[in-house]
Amino acid sequence: MGEKVILARCGEIMLKGLNRPVFENRLLRNIRHALSGLGKVSVYKSQSRMYIEPEDSTFNFDKAAEKLSVVFGIVSISIAEKIDTDIDIIRKTALEQFRNIHDLKTVNTFKIETKRGKKSFPLKSTEISADIGAYILENTEGISVNVHNPDITIYIEVRESTFVYSGIIRGCGGMPTGTGGKVILLLSGGIDSPVAGWMTARRGVVLEAVHFYSYPYTSERSKQKVITLAEILAAYCGNIKLHVVPFTEIQLELSRSCPGDYLTILMRRAMYKIADRIAAGCGALAVVTGESIGQVASQTLQAISVTDEACTMPVFRPLIGMDKNDVVDAARKIGTYDTSIMPYEDCCTVFVAKHPRTRPTLTRTVAHEEKASLDRLIEEAVAETEIINVKGG
Repeated sequence: MGEKVILARCGEIMLKGLNRPVFENRLLRNIRHALSGLGKVSVYKSQSRMYIEPEDSTFNFDKAAEKLSVVFGIVSISIAEKIDTDIDIIRKTALEQFRNIHDLKTVNTFKIETKRGKKSFPLKSTEISADIGAYILENTEGISVNVHNPDITIYIEVRESTFVYSGIIRGCGGMPTGTGGKVILLLSGGIDSPVAGWMTARRGVVLEAVHFYSYPYTSERSKQKVITLAEILAAYCGNIKLHVVPFTEIQLELSRSCPGDYLTILMRRAMYKIADRIAAGCGALAVVTGESIGQVASQTLQAISVTDEACTMPVFRPLIGMDKNDVVDAARKIGTYDTSIMPYEDCCTVFVAKHPRTRPTLTRTVAHEEKASLDRLIEEAVAETEIINVKGG
């Protein structure tokens, strides 16, 4: 009766003022990129909605909805029937959708929910819902209306064309990737840092990632684990440059030159100095980590303060006040958890102090750092960094 299309709903973008088109156009671009390879489509915006209309009969709607559900900036998606704005056609289309669902599962109750964007249409939203509901009741036996807890809801959006659908797929929300600048993510193989990267990217930020690799103390499997984590993140936020930094010589030098209780904080400062240089080289404006207060010895407020002094740009910690269980739940939700818990070591677990200093002072930390003479090793590590281009889905 009509044509099948996808509606994508925006969230915070609609709150923007005169610069809203910048965000909308970026989201349109990101949608087209996400759907590349599924066939030719027309993507356009109208009245707080993004519309995806396929121009190819082989277009896979379910696959498209899956891809769009991880595009930042989209709050929800619906596969809808696009029809003429005519009450008789709306009635018949709504009944057809109801029957299709009724044939697949037991449906005893339903409701109609209508939004009327076309104010010239003679019926108001509540009147349309009542009319369509009555029509379905007249043509179906053994069902009733339940406006509070229905088995199924038929949605109707009356615009220049009318859209009828019965399902809403939740999206990631946030802001479109590419509207918030660029950051460097310190990506370990653990649970926390991928979640921190996801949360930051959800604000429209482009990610580049830095991983510190201590071969031969850490294996190729641990490196591949981090690449896999970057691939999962890239499915949400697009291509990611992964900078794999050789960190072994720095750790060995610190182990030889510095007291064990300061080893962890000194390693963290070296990481920040390297990340700082890489960020400056790629145009990133901040460094992002997965730290939260008090989780480990290097994440006390004193240790965080001493660590930050090594970095010239802002350090963001999206997880700073989160409980570990909440982080685990988030990792499961975004799909990184199963990879993060794979039992492959990383550089922070290999060179770990038995009794790390939890309240380091900046004066003593810098004094120990100067004994190690890390400047040359840091420059060499930056120069020898391997860059892996991780492609998004």
